[in-house]
Amino acid sequence: MAPNIEIYTWSTCPFCIRAKALLDSKGVQYREYVIDGDEGARAQMAVRANGRRTLPQIFINDQHIGGCDDAYALERQGKLDALLQASD
Repeated sequence: MAPNIEIYTWSTCPFCIRAKALLDSKGVQYREYVIDGDEGARAQMAVRANGRRTLPQIFINDQHIGGCDDAYALERQGKLDALLQASD
């Protein structure tokens, strides 16, 4: 089963674009929530993200990964691929 990957973004956010580029380079499918200026959606995201309101916020199988820098840190540590692998 493919991992459930979700990312909250703003359409012109450079960090969001970088985070999506990383996911795209991994060839994974993800659900993007573009929340440009939608404070209600941002508040819902913050609840899921333990109060973090910065964008992007990334979730893999309902586990909060964090933002762009967090995703790239996982990649540098060699931990991102394991999170993105399909489970049986």
